[in-house]
Amino acid sequence: MPAWNEEAAIGGTIRELRQALPDAELLVVDDGSKDATASVAETAGARVLRLPYNLGVGGAMRAGYKYAKRFDFDRAIQVDADGQHDPKDILDVLAGLEHADISIGARFAERGSYRATGPRRWAMILLASIVSRLAKVRLTDVTSGFRAADRRAIAQYCEHYPAEYLGDTIDSLVVAIRSGLTVVQVPVEMRERQAGTPSNNPAKAAVYLLRSVFALFIALTRRPVRWESGEPA
Repeated sequence: MPAWNEEAAIGGTIRELRQALPDAELLVVDDGSKDATASVAETAGARVLRLPYNLGVGGAMRAGYKYAKRFDFDRAIQVDADGQHDPKDILDVLAGLEHADISIGARFAERGSYRATGPRRWAMILLASIVSRLAKVRLTDVTSGFRAADRRAIAQYCEHYPAEYLGDTIDSLVVAIRSGLTVVQVPVEMRERQAGTPSNNPAKAAVYLLRSVFALFIALTRRPVRWESGEPA
């Protein structure tokens, strides 16, 4: 769980996750927060990896996957600190790893009431169409941060998990696919943030459209990681 200045929401999110998955190891990567995110997470029962300064979500996620690889985890799942990902869907997303290396919790897969509009929605449709062709499977939500990884995906992310804008979603997914990893999606429901204010507005949506297309272009130009016997060559 990457977290940056989420002290208002993270305690409740962790308690919900603990109820849903009491035996799971819950790691919060505190991305240089200036508030009490780390101490609230520890009090709520999570293990906390504190980064000395803010790296962005891509850097935080790479740190989390390096932790997973170092301690020999079979699988890992990313969830948001703000409580938008419903813990009851976690087991379904993890189950997707029975069929692929990466399992995406998809918001636009005929389940739930989550909707995106305007330029943001256009960008999501365009990105999903292009990435679906790369993956040779229909995907509807390639910008979802609710996703699970098996051992191969964890190892691949440790080699290549970009820190740029949308690198944690589009870039990391495209390079994983081009490196030979497989992807499935599982329908999930999204909730409102448990605290804080969403940053959506028309101007930011337009910027999102431009930056997401640029992020896809960058991902397509990156060198894929070649694999031999389940490890990067």
